[in-house]
Amino acid sequence: MKKEVLEKLLRYVKIDTQSDPTSSTTPSTMKQFDLSNLLVEELKQIGLSNISIDDKCYVYATLPSNIPADHPAYGKVPAIGFVAHVDTSPDTSGANVNAQIIENYQGGDIVLPADNNVVIRMSENPNLEKCIGHTIVHTDGTTLLGSDDKSGVAAIMTAVEYLINHPEIIHGDIKVGFTPDEEIGRGANHFDVKGFNCEYAYTIDGDMPGEINKETFSADACKITTYGRDIHPGMAKDVMVNSIRAMADIIALMPKNTAPETTEGYEPYIHPYKVSGTVDKTELQILFRDFKTPGLADLKKTVDEIIAQVQPNYPKTRIEVEVTEQYRNMLDTLESNPHGLDYLWEACERSGVKPYWNPIRGGTDGSRLTEMGLPTPNIYTGGQNFHAKTEWVSIDGLAKAVETVINLVQIWVEKKA
Repeated sequence: MKKEVLEKLLRYVKIDTQSDPTSSTTPSTMKQFDLSNLLVEELKQIGLSNISIDDKCYVYATLPSNIPADHPAYGKVPAIGFVAHVDTSPDTSGANVNAQIIENYQGGDIVLPADNNVVIRMSENPNLEKCIGHTIVHTDGTTLLGSDDKSGVAAIMTAVEYLINHPEIIHGDIKVGFTPDEEIGRGANHFDVKGFNCEYAYTIDGDMPGEINKETFSADACKITTYGRDIHPGMAKDVMVNSIRAMADIIALMPKNTAPETTEGYEPYIHPYKVSGTVDKTELQILFRDFKTPGLADLKKTVDEIIAQVQPNYPKTRIEVEVTEQYRNMLDTLESNPHGLDYLWEACERSGVKPYWNPIRGGTDGSRLTEMGLPTPNIYTGGQNFHAKTEWVSIDGLAKAVETVINLVQIWVEKKA
């Protein structure tokens, strides 16, 4: 399956599908349709049924059950789904991706050919050591790769094609879903959970083989806006109110021990990640992340206290704070429906992978889908360094994801027999 999944991945990463958090439309960028429409055509060629794409760029398809009428599981196996997102991160360009392939990787740092200053270092990528002998795909150093989550798309497409070509593998109804805008926190907003009609689903949007996920951050977005008053600098005395200065003080007071670069594991963070402005108006975008949902209120309190400290120094500057809910930790819901987790664990073991549960310091479409009533844990892809020019993926690891999907659909049949 390495050859098939690699061919699909290389085809998909050439299509620019970067999403845009400043857009209010769904999808946030129309170019996401370029990949989604291609997937619709490929699903038709493979032979799936009930294939559709809606006006918001959600793709759905079904691989019908092939359980014989005399099989002990006939009529007992619920539909399960597999989901991946087509968009790539707005943090780094996904246009004109020039994928590089290393066959039989033998270790060492990987200097990216288009920019020798961009290096995938073994010291920063300990998982490279686990990939000796693997096929590694990375970029030329000018863009991200788009393995997040075109690897997941490729894994699902390869798995369903394999199942169609091997009808001796018994499975129930398999639903396929491809979403837009996951990278900007909107991937599940318009997902048709009712129409998908599954008891359980799985996102293919994870890390190295073995790491499976049933727990994510709870997440809120925060926007701070400072308002000033502009005037020609030559006549600004006692008139100009510079919104940038107030915002600079707010940023300077953000706690450095509660930042992504200083936290790990279950530690929460406050992440100011984008600022833009003029004298008149400055906006700061912030991410709040905590595995305990009530902890998000504590992060908001920290920001409120910073603003209360800064405001007296800028009495003429108006400061506003807006918090928007993004997604919630899926752990409690998934653990109350543990059978799908148990089946995933067994599928990993059958694939020759040693599974372990690891919390995601981020989110997936599964976070929101679980909240919407569709339990959806996450499966590995073999990818690393998402959202960066140093992004890479082990094709051997990606093939393990395909194998895990194929084993998983069989286990659902066996357990219901």
